[in-house]
Amino acid sequence: QVQLVESGGGLVQPGGSLRLSCAVSGSIFSINAMGWYRQAPGKERELVAVITSGGTTTNADSVKGRFTISRDNAKNTVYLQIYSLKPEDTAVYYCNADLRTNWRTTSVYWGQGTQVTVSS
Repeated sequence: QVQLVESGGGLVQPGGSLRLSCAVSGSIFSINAMGWYRQAPGKERELVAVITSGGTTTNADSVKGRFTISRDNAKNTVYLQIYSLKPEDTAVYYCNADLRTNWRTTSVYWGQGTQVTVSS
């Protein structure tokens, strides 16, 4: 079984920073791309950032310059460093991973989400 466990969310004042982590565990053959998404109340889930196995990153325009995605392949962990938080960043943040549990099968797995609330 594969598990993705996010951590690092919480209540932050506007202008503050957070670092989210997502650790992948279980029967893993290899991990391809990893990403962060978020879903605000009443809105659809949206892509925040994605990082390939080689380290190439892509950020949503709305977070460029404030969010940085990175990964530690040795730890099967992806991070999201968030700076200059705004109230509109309030959402549940989800990580996902496109991975193989064997040489033939590729699937996308999701974490359970971590709440980020930006409020004074």
